[in-house]
Amino acid sequence: MIVDSAPATKRQRFTAVDPMELESAKAKLAAAKEKFGHEIRVFETATASSVPPDVSSNVSEEPEDFYEFTPEDYYRLLGTKKEEKHLKTKKIREAEEAVRRARITKAVIRVRFPDNYILEATFHPSETIKSLLDLLVKVIAHPELPFYIYTTPPKKQIKDFSQDFYSAGFIPGAVVYFSYDLPKASGSYLQEEVMSLQGLDSMIEKMEPDEPSRDESPTTNPPPSVPDQKPAADKKKIKPKWLKL
Repeated sequence: MIVDSAPATKRQRFTAVDPMELESAKAKLAAAKEKFGHEIRVFETATASSVPPDVSSNVSEEPEDFYEFTPEDYYRLLGTKKEEKHLKTKKIREAEEAVRRARITKAVIRVRFPDNYILEATFHPSETIKSLLDLLVKVIAHPELPFYIYTTPPKKQIKDFSQDFYSAGFIPGAVVYFSYDLPKASGSYLQEEVMSLQGLDSMIEKMEPDEPSRDESPTTNPPPSVPDQKPAADKKKIKPKWLKL
């Protein structure tokens, strides 16, 4: 006989909850959002790289010419654009773009540091990349040192900070990389206060009890209505033709 252990697991999660610890984690994340102006969280990648930071992002990359457009790619893309232009008017394309943009309400940006820690922050798609730079200045341990951010592959430094996240293609989310222009001082890339947020969100998810699903509460469905069947005797009596009275 196989016994489903799911209910027991849920009961264990209920009994393991420490309300004080749960509220403390929530308060800490809320205070960070209040201070930095964005929801942020910190976590570490599963595997740390042993190669120097400046080359770690390019170790597994394809060669630069792998990403270059060939003449065939160009004419194929040009033909697609021409076909789309003839099939759709400018107003239709603008309306479709407005609908797509309205559906996206946030941009989740992950900044990966050379020490394999990641800062995740939530922005509105209409905010500019400069808002990400402003946040980094607040959270990094050495804001006095010049730094830059880039995407990969191929490695491309982000220089236009006036673009919003939607126009830059950073929606619904994106991963960018952080690097100092000069050798940085020893220690963490993020401030100690920010590093203390590591793992709080996952801890809250594990500790917070699941809300009982509506499907779990048994619902009593009324039995399907069966039309009353009248006995055969109630049927209209038909006198056979051969019967003579």
